[in-house]
Amino acid sequence: MSIPGGQQRITGAGANWLPAPGRYLCGLTWNGACLWHSDQEAGKIYAIDRASGRVLRTHRCDDVRADLAFDGSLLCQVGGRPKQLVLVDPVTGEIADRKKILPANGRVTGAEFGPEGLWLVLREPTVVQLRDYPAMTVQREYPVPGSGPSGLTYADGIIVFGEFNTATLHAIDAKTGAHLASAEVQGHPTGLTWDGDRLWYCDFGERMLRALDLADVLI
Repeated sequence: MSIPGGQQRITGAGANWLPAPGRYLCGLTWNGACLWHSDQEAGKIYAIDRASGRVLRTHRCDDVRADLAFDGSLLCQVGGRPKQLVLVDPVTGEIADRKKILPANGRVTGAEFGPEGLWLVLREPTVVQLRDYPAMTVQREYPVPGSGPSGLTYADGIIVFGEFNTATLHAIDAKTGAHLASAEVQGHPTGLTWDGDRLWYCDFGERMLRALDLADVLI
């Protein structure tokens, strides 16, 4: 369904969803085996089976403030004050390290790894950055649509990030930064991830994890 401004409204996204274990949905990532989700109010990170929604593991993390990523061995929680990457062992839940995101501020709202490095979305102004990892220096920066960005993910050469207030997902080309599409979704998206098959996003208001096809965003 089309909406003003050339976006698409995705009305079938709720056909695939899982209940969230908490009430203040923040981060979401995929480690190749399960979804990992963080909740700020609970101060916890959960491993969740994407088929059943069953919570497989729970770790305490009082630093949760925004999105969650996975670097291949450690969970990378955007958290603390000012925001930084809090590296969490997914097996033990222990904090393995912290990495500063400079300049130190609260602008970062979304994070995910791609083959190029670590992708971030920042607010005021809204930009997407590529940073090398673990050095964390900026390699690319793209001005992107929207305001009030939330989570971000990398999906096969495409960066997808959320805009909380307008319930919108935006897609850009990872190589060029060109805007590819925008789509309105159900609820208000926060954390985002891609499991190699579908996009998943946290619906903050409805307290659920929703799944949809990447192609639905790119229509």
